[in-house]
This record gives sequence, C-alpha cells and structure tokens, in this order.
Amino acid sequence: MEGLSKLSTFVIVCMLVAAPMTSEAAISCGAVTSSLSQCIGYLFRGGFIPRACCLGVRRLNGMARTTRDRQQACRCIQGTARALGSRLNPGRAARLPGACRVRIAYPISARTNCNRIR
Repeated sequence: MEGLSKLSTFVIVCMLVAAPMTSEAAISCGAVTSSLSQCIGYLFRGGFIPRACCLGVRRLNGMARTTRDRQQACRCIQGTARALGSRLNPGRAARLPGACRVRIAYPISARTNCNRIR
C-alpha cells in the first residue's frame, strides 16, 4: 500500500508540474510519469531494476525526439524529484539510464540545467 501511495504522489506531482508546460512540448509530464512509474521501487529502495522500468526509460528516450521534448522531460523529472525530496535516491536516479543501457546526453540530476539540453 505504501508503494501505491508513493506512486500516486509521483503521478500527481507530475501532473501539476505539466499543466503550465504542456503547450511548449509534445511530450507531457503524464507521459514521463507513465514511462518511469515502474522505476519508483528501485529509486526509493534500490535492489533489482524491473524490466518494465528499463522499458519505460527506453520508451521515454524514444519519445523525447526534439530539444523541447528533452527539456520538458528534464523539467518533469526534476519537479517530481524535488517533490519527493529525500525519499528519492539521487545516485540511483543518475545511474538509471546507464543501468538500463540507454544513452542520454545529459546527467539525471537536480542540478542539470534543463534549458541547456539540446
């Protein structure tokens, strides 16, 4: 039940962050949330990365085709990470693309300047 509560929080935060930004990019925070929802357990507790999580990471990477899409995905991820606070392990988040064998051109970090992503 606790995992469901955390996932619900994650989804709600992404929707709130997405509302003012959806007209700027084709990708929405809802799509980001949907793609990464299976990663929550790993990002909070560590351990095994579910196959569905890596499929979601790959799906998100494939959806983020334009600069605006990549910047939007970055903002959605950062907004959610800030909302989740200390429950989210930043090291695991940063390692997730590599662990899923997905190459992205910027680090997953709260310090990443999303406006500089191309």
